[in-house]
Amino acid sequence: MRLLITVLLFLLKLNLSAQSNQFVGDYTRSLSSENHKIEYKLTLNPYGTFEFHSYSNIQGGNPEEGNLYGKGKLSAKDNLITFSSDKKTDLDQKYTLDFTNSTARFIVKNPRDKSDKIVKTKLQFLESEIFWMRRIDIFKS
Repeated sequence: MRLLITVLLFLLKLNLSAQSNQFVGDYTRSLSSENHKIEYKLTLNPYGTFEFHSYSNIQGGNPEEGNLYGKGKLSAKDNLITFSSDKKTDLDQKYTLDFTNSTARFIVKNPRDKSDKIVKTKLQFLESEIFWMRRIDIFKS
């Protein structure tokens, strides 16, 4: 009986880790026009951590060029990813963006959808205390 329970727990753990690995990877978004350029890069690591980099070059802006960084931990449930940043360990002079209370939806084409419709794998931020991250789509590279 003990062996059966151990095997079931192992399979459950294996299944949970396999599901979270579908989110892992680099996500990017680039917005540009003649006068400005904004780039976002979000890296989701396999062990429940993330790093974010935002680069902006806006002509006439103050400052014209800027880099913002954030990092922290993530947790996934179904297709929702919740981000958090520990003020003591994740935030410092370089990493200033606090992703606490940020939530994104993982969007991918349903495997049962056999149509020719192209659905890019992406994260769509639903909530964030970083005002410019709300409703932003970041696409998997």
